[in-house]
Amino acid sequence: MGAPTGRLYLVPAPLDFGCAVQAPLADVMPAGTLAAAARLTHWICENAKSARAYLKRIDESHPLALPIREQQIVELPREVHKKGDHEGGFDATALLAPTLQGRDVGLLSEAGMPAIADPGSSVVRAAHDLAVPVVPLVGPVSLLLALAASGLNGQNFAFVGYLPQDAAQRAQRIKELESLASRTGQAQLFIETPYRNAAMWDSLLKTLQPPTRLAVASGLTLPEGSTHSRPVKAWKQQAVPVRNDTPAVFAIGR
Repeated sequence: MGAPTGRLYLVPAPLDFGCAVQAPLADVMPAGTLAAAARLTHWICENAKSARAYLKRIDESHPLALPIREQQIVELPREVHKKGDHEGGFDATALLAPTLQGRDVGLLSEAGMPAIADPGSSVVRAAHDLAVPVVPLVGPVSLLLALAASGLNGQNFAFVGYLPQDAAQRAQRIKELESLASRTGQAQLFIETPYRNAAMWDSLLKTLQPPTRLAVASGLTLPEGSTHSRPVKAWKQQAVPVRNDTPAVFAIGR
């Protein structure tokens, strides 16, 4: 008989990637997740440098099974980062070769849960096709934290990724999402890259109807983290509630 099949672990990362201040891991990550990650020696990630930095943080409280320099870390291809892998098109089977030799492999994104608003879906699909058990570990997911704190519909919601960068196309997409939220009650969540928050906020206030509720969450799990939720008509009397350089989750609903 061959070696038993390894497992694919979905390992969450803290939400402080790219932030000036990092939260203590013990405050934002369950001990069981950190212990499971420390046992792994094979990784699939977005960026090897940030993966090593995260492993170094884990090692401070949960000694790694192997030194970082001996960890086997493989990056997802560049085209996966540019085009995404949520709708297929990339075969990640080769990346899971260690699991067929009995090795457990960790899938890691730069922040939050891999394959949720980040690359990794292709790896999970390949694992299922290979009959490799998939084990999601507990950790922060910014979308769900933002939704829970928004006061919007947690029974019926959708995450729609990034909105168009072109101003006219973005405004049209906002109108479509607002119409859907108004008709169905479904909350609409989306994100923006840092340094575009101000343009997104301006477009939202100019495009949305006064009664529509608009929420924004930023810096979640960090000391300066916040979530604000008000009707658009109230927001027009307020200052912009999110810094331009901070990762943010936006949501609209009724």
